Amino acid sequence: MPPPPRVSRSVSGGDFDYRELIPSFVQTVREVLFNPVNFFRGIRREGDFLNPLIFAIICALITGVIGGILRLIFVLVRGGGFGGALGSLIANIIFIPIGTAIGLFIGAGIYHLLVLLIVRPSHAGYEATFRAVAYASAVQAVAWLGFIPILGILVLIVVGIYNVVLSVIGIREMHATTTGRAVAVVLIPVVIFLILAFLIVGVIVAIIAAALSSGQ
Repeated sequence: MPPPPRVSRSVSGGDFDYRELIPSFVQTVREVLFNPVNFFRGIRREGDFLNPLIFAIICALITGVIGGILRLIFVLVRGGGFGGALGSLIANIIFIPIGTAIGLFIGAGIYHLLVLLIVRPSHAGYEATFRAVAYASAVQAVAWLGFIPILGILVLIVVGIYNVVLSVIGIREMHATTTGRAVAVVLIPVVIFLILAFLIVGVIVAIIAAALSSGQ
């Protein structure tokens, strides 16, 4: 039997609450980024898809909108392509919420399939996985720093790694499992993705090489 749902605390340290949008969002981001173990231990495991979903969408929108604004500023300074940069910003505002919602449900579904295989039989259900993945996306709230030229690549690497760390902590705490099993749940999709990416790149390189050799 799964463990009982954990009781959410108040805005001072529990679930995100869209009814107290700004203070709750700031507090939740701070808790997830700097106190993730206690955060995931203290939130509910079920009963609310909406607040975690809205939280993840806001985090993604912050980086998308700030990135679009920085791109506009760069265009204004350097000149040219203003219409394209403005269109990109508008597209971010429209499509990021849709893409984030779809990606979150699919990503949580992939993770939960592995939870069923690896964590069973003591897992806390799909919603617990969804909530772990949604709140781990708090790193996206600072990913816009990657648009700064000097910090760009470094920030993206750190954000990616810390997202994995938060996902591991979230899966571990929400499903009351071991760190090793949580790492397996989170890293197996990453490894599969990297293998597929290398295979695709290898196929493309082989096709290009074959085309070049046949053209000689």
